[in-house]
Amino acid sequence: MSIVRRLTLILLAGQAVSSAAYLASTTVGALAVLELSGRHELSGLGGFVYMLGGAGSAYVAAHLMERIGRRRGLAAGFLLGVVGAALSGLSIIAGQLLPYLVGYLLLGAARGITEQSRYAAAEMVTTAARGRAISSVVVGGTFGAILGPSLVAPLGDLARSFGLNPLAGPWFLSATVFAATAVMLFAFLRPDPADIGRQLRADRGPEQETATAAGPARSWGQLLAEPSVQAALGALILGQLVMVMVMAMTSVHLHDHGGGLGEISLVITAHTLGMFGPSIFSGNLVDRWGRVPMILVGSVLLIAACALAPASLDTTILAFALLLLGLGWNFTYVAGAALLTDSLTLAERARGQGATEVLVNAASGLGSLAGGPLMAVGGYLLINTLGLLIALAPLALAANLWRLSRPSEPLPID
Repeated sequence: MSIVRRLTLILLAGQAVSSAAYLASTTVGALAVLELSGRHELSGLGGFVYMLGGAGSAYVAAHLMERIGRRRGLAAGFLLGVVGAALSGLSIIAGQLLPYLVGYLLLGAARGITEQSRYAAAEMVTTAARGRAISSVVVGGTFGAILGPSLVAPLGDLARSFGLNPLAGPWFLSATVFAATAVMLFAFLRPDPADIGRQLRADRGPEQETATAAGPARSWGQLLAEPSVQAALGALILGQLVMVMVMAMTSVHLHDHGGGLGEISLVITAHTLGMFGPSIFSGNLVDRWGRVPMILVGSVLLIAACALAPASLDTTILAFALLLLGLGWNFTYVAGAALLTDSLTLAERARGQGATEVLVNAASGLGSLAGGPLMAVGGYLLINTLGLLIALAPLALAANLWRLSRPSEPLPID
């Protein structure tokens, strides 16, 4: 087995087990805030601080890993997750909202750091294989998509059997899993992926990269004026915003209409399967069909999901709508990340990728925070209507890039 393949499998394993832990705890995140605060309009507050933590750590993490390497940086991120998850679990038992939110904030900061694992995989390969490399790590979330939400009910029952609040169960599982993942990465992620990437560039030279990647660093204004960067950011930021806004309030929507933890976990499982399951093939599609076509397809799926989700309270229909939402997110996420990496020079990547992670998490936090008041004002229908309108933006940006990238037809000669 090659070194790159072995390191990619380790990153995949870390993503798999950690995704189960993240999803188990965040599935009950809004419900815990609702219980601790007693106010529907605050139910999105947990998701907001979670994304705020991610936004605060992502940019720092990108630069930190340039100095200390991917292995140490990722392990430190998971250790931070141990602290956050344990604090939130204890706070639920104590009935204290503020320390619960602090723990949720730390969990988000941990996620902002550990999400850098997909860039660790991408930097070990050439441009032609970059989509597959990113999706090979994201596919680890499939395991978490199946296992994480499905553990919510049994973990709740286990906590209840000890006389504890059932919502605390998933948080203690998360703390345990994060500790084990930190040890695994620190022990086995050798050599460091960053070293592999530097060696690859030294061996193959800039001709193996895109023409843009070999150029000098540009200003933020110059970067944002590039249609390819606009399309990539639209796919990553707005696709994430729509997904989080709808997903975060789905559990509250079901809870308000009498749904139990079993029904909620079923719908969220379908959603997370849509998010991570397609990574088995979406990376290949991004590399073979192109970044822009996959962003277009993903945007259409987001729009379809937002149209279907509020149409029925039937669990099967809602689960299918959330499956489409996850699938649309996956396509825009993988294609957007590959397009962004293609569009940045080597000198711009740490800065550009870190800043993008900040914006992705900030937009997600805004969507989660706004979800509670929007639910209180206009219900689930209003949230999905806004999601549909927002999803039109990445569709338009990708269509514009598609138009600009098409070769112009020669003028007819009389």
